[in-house]
Amino acid sequence: MGTQLAQVLPSASGCNRGFYEKMINELCLAKFKLDMGGLDQSLWCSWPDTLEPYEGLTNCTYQVALRMDCFWPNQIVDRFFMQIHRIYFHDCALTGRLLHDPPISILAPFIAVPVLITLLMTAVVVWRSKRSEGVL
Repeated sequence: MGTQLAQVLPSASGCNRGFYEKMINELCLAKFKLDMGGLDQSLWCSWPDTLEPYEGLTNCTYQVALRMDCFWPNQIVDRFFMQIHRIYFHDCALTGRLLHDPPISILAPFIAVPVLITLLMTAVVVWRSKRSEGVL
């Protein structure tokens, strides 16, 4: 069982985490900085404009992990991308619509109907139980 597991999972000792972190900073981050530097800073929050550099950065961290026998994703990659977001995307507004409750005119029927059905069913059960008591 132990040898089978070792064949499936990369060796934990094969990944030099410090060297991996150094390599993604030197290789991946350097390329990403060049790519983002080529964009006007007003476009940094535009997903269509930053998609290609961001995908390249993600792929780079993955490829380096594969070559260094490291798991991916990992804590180093998580911290790395948190740093990227703090530097490049910290001023970007949330995209898409925020979730919120629907208007009361829509919400009320979804609340009232089940409550009324529950009350009606309870009344029917009580009425039937009282009616059957006298039949015995």
